[in-house]
Amino acid sequence: MKGVLLAGGTGSRLFPLTRITNKHLLPIYDRPMIQWSIETLVTAGITELMLVTGGTHAGEFLRLLGNGHEFGIDRLSYGYQEKPGGIAEALGLAERFCDGEPVLVMLADNVVERSVRPMVEAFGADPHGARILLTKVTELEHLAHLGVPELDDGGRVVHIFEKPKDPPSNYGVTGIYCYDASVFDVIKTLEPSGRGELEITDVNNHYVTQGLMAYDVLEGFWGDAGESIDAYYAVNDFVRAHGANKA
Repeated sequence: MKGVLLAGGTGSRLFPLTRITNKHLLPIYDRPMIQWSIETLVTAGITELMLVTGGTHAGEFLRLLGNGHEFGIDRLSYGYQEKPGGIAEALGLAERFCDGEPVLVMLADNVVERSVRPMVEAFGADPHGARILLTKVTELEHLAHLGVPELDDGGRVVHIFEKPKDPPSNYGVTGIYCYDASVFDVIKTLEPSGRGELEITDVNNHYVTQGLMAYDVLEGFWGDAGESIDAYYAVNDFVRAHGANKA
């Protein structure tokens, strides 16, 4: 399985910290944010990675990571997203890199307490369709900022709603997804949303309608360090106290 880390975007929710750098290069405790997501994939057994970024600070990732060997990466490729066009568009840049193999996609501002290896192994055992990682959310106001799945009585996902005012469940979709190689064909069929982007929720709902969506529920802490200044510092505090990517 290949790994794709998405580290683009303008980082506007972390202004003014991101006026001078990409948000994924900001520190989380004792290292740049991007290193935590690399560790997430490497400790899950994924060592061929592509990092997709954009903007004026893209070259800083090459200075930091080089060929990736220092971080346990066997093969590290880079992709450049010329303008913010959405998560799905950024993933589409990795089609040649994935070369027909299944892929784990991770938004690089996600930080998890526990390893995602169980999800990777489950998808690797049956690499068809899609598999997403959910987290249980107790604050209803937080769900209004996430993708939220509607589940039927059997626990199957029947639809994913983006930033719903009336959440259909208390689970949020994290920024960690597994797809088979057909995802790149799906992306080519998408139309831009109202904000002019190709949405990853549309990709996920395609697999839902095909009956090809599975999921895991993450144990332990999950944080989106790019969600807001408060969230950024909350993730910092958690990682400093408890660490991340533990088995």
